Amino acid sequence: MTIIKDQKYSVEYIEENNIVNMTGYIALGSPLLYTPIMNLLKHSAEKATDVLTLDIKNLTFLNSSGINMLAKFVTGFRSKKSIQLVILGSIGMAWQTKTLKNLEKLLPGIKLVIE
Repeated sequence: MTIIKDQKYSVEYIEENNIVNMTGYIALGSPLLYTPIMNLLKHSAEKATDVLTLDIKNLTFLNSSGINMLAKFVTGFRSKKSIQLVILGSIGMAWQTKTLKNLEKLLPGIKLVIE
């Protein structure tokens, strides 16, 4: 398990299940500050064999720099033809509904589960 934790958020990769859990409120000051999170996401994609799940159901906020980082991660996933990217979101988080639909445009094969 790999984890990045702060007072307001945590990003955790559980290798046994190929799941990345993002929880809390992430509003880092600049795109550069998202580098550790992006590295964790890239590491999880390298380790995954068939499915990688990104669970953001409990991520209450992600600022524009974080959304940009997520978009770059999804775009980079295009080269991983043998791995299915699944993103779990919450219909109760308005920002997720809009953002996740836009990610679908970047990676048509993505599987979105918004409940």
